[in-house]
Amino acid sequence: MQFLRRSLTGLLLISLTLALLAYAGYMMVAAVQHRMARAPDAGTRQERTFAVNTVLARPQTIAPVLTVYGEVRSRRSLELRAKASGSIIRLADVVENGGQVEAGQFLLRIDPADSQSALDRAESDLMDAEAEERDAARALDLAGDELEAAREQADLQQRAFARQRDLEARGASTTAAVEASELTAAAARGAVLTRRQAVASAEARVDQAATLAARARIALAEAERRLADTRLTAEFSGALSDVVVVEGGVVSVNERLATLIDPGALEVAFRVSTPQFSRLLDEDGKLRRAPVTASLDAFGVDLIAAGTITRASAAVGEGQTGRLVFARLEAAQGLKPGDFVTVNVQEPALDAVVRLPATALGADGAVLALDGEDRLEPLAVTLLRRQGDDVLVRAATDAPPLEGRNVVAQRSPLLGAGIKVRALTGSDKAAPEPQAMLELSAERRARLVAYVEGSREMPAEMRDRLLDQLAQARVPARVVERLETRMGG
Repeated sequence: MQFLRRSLTGLLLISLTLALLAYAGYMMVAAVQHRMARAPDAGTRQERTFAVNTVLARPQTIAPVLTVYGEVRSRRSLELRAKASGSIIRLADVVENGGQVEAGQFLLRIDPADSQSALDRAESDLMDAEAEERDAARALDLAGDELEAAREQADLQQRAFARQRDLEARGASTTAAVEASELTAAAARGAVLTRRQAVASAEARVDQAATLAARARIALAEAERRLADTRLTAEFSGALSDVVVVEGGVVSVNERLATLIDPGALEVAFRVSTPQFSRLLDEDGKLRRAPVTASLDAFGVDLIAAGTITRASAAVGEGQTGRLVFARLEAAQGLKPGDFVTVNVQEPALDAVVRLPATALGADGAVLALDGEDRLEPLAVTLLRRQGDDVLVRAATDAPPLEGRNVVAQRSPLLGAGIKVRALTGSDKAAPEPQAMLELSAERRARLVAYVEGSREMPAEMRDRLLDQLAQARVPARVVERLETRMGG
């Protein structure tokens, strides 16, 4: 009886389980059929709107600035070289790297002993040549006087011969006397010829003496020049660089001693691409005298010098591209040859151009502008220049005008044609997040103060500023984090 009761109870539980499973299956099938048979929801969905920053396109006349990098050079530099060999017996105090010299200032002296001896010999040779010149002149005068006397004697003998012939014709003289007189006249004429030869020799001696004197004067001038070459002076005012001499050192001819640089005659050389160079030419193809500005960032202090473009390189160097342009600098305070500077070149002004952020221009050469329904519309533009983080554009020829349109300042992949957007104004932009502040414990504050006071590499101004901040009740969290990072805590 107990077995029958338990069997019936089990059968009842199995029946109830199967009935529940069947009911669950029926409910699931009914729900699926009801879902499939239900008509779709006819309700409307709200269109997604993106918030964008916009810039109003205002056409204006802008003079683009070409930014390149260049090197400062000196327009006037001179290598000081030794013109004579020997030891340096005297050296000016200013002959050192960075020494400032004036035009004509004495720099150094090379031992002039050999040059002085050569000068003395040249002066002695000149004295001998001048004495020979005077002696030759006197000999010429004497030879002239002797020639004159020989001519007078020849005239007398000729007249005597004429008288003897006259006496012979009248029978008052003999033939022997006439012949003797004729021989005497012939001998007198021979003496005249001899004296003429003596005069010619004296004239040749005078000419030779003059030549010797001229050579002696040339040798004297050369000796004086060599003696002067032992003394080196500054050709112009400037500063000395690359000095390699000391007093007592021995130098040879043409050895480089130092370099003299004029710090007031500086220029900057910078290389530009060929398209950039073409924008620096005028209508006649000549280089514009465009104004430039050279700046050097020296740890927060900018050294700036204005200048003007003067010339361009005549040829492209081997392995180089573009063009090398030179600009003369005026009043370049603080700049030195060799400085690597940033050069800003003022280009000719462009009319009817729009300045936009560089992020507004897409890779397709178009910008996104808002239409009357606050939807985005792509506008094709022509890129004229890039100016740092901005671009100068102008509406393409076959594109709608850009003037007065609100242009998206920052494009993203989510933005495209036809998308509805909401333009943000200045009041809609999120305010900057306030700086986080910390309240330090006494131990932590003391440890930071001790580190700042014990730091010898930290500038005094920065140390004082950090100590003032650590003295406040609340300290910026960024300052605390930076100091503890350096401390290793």
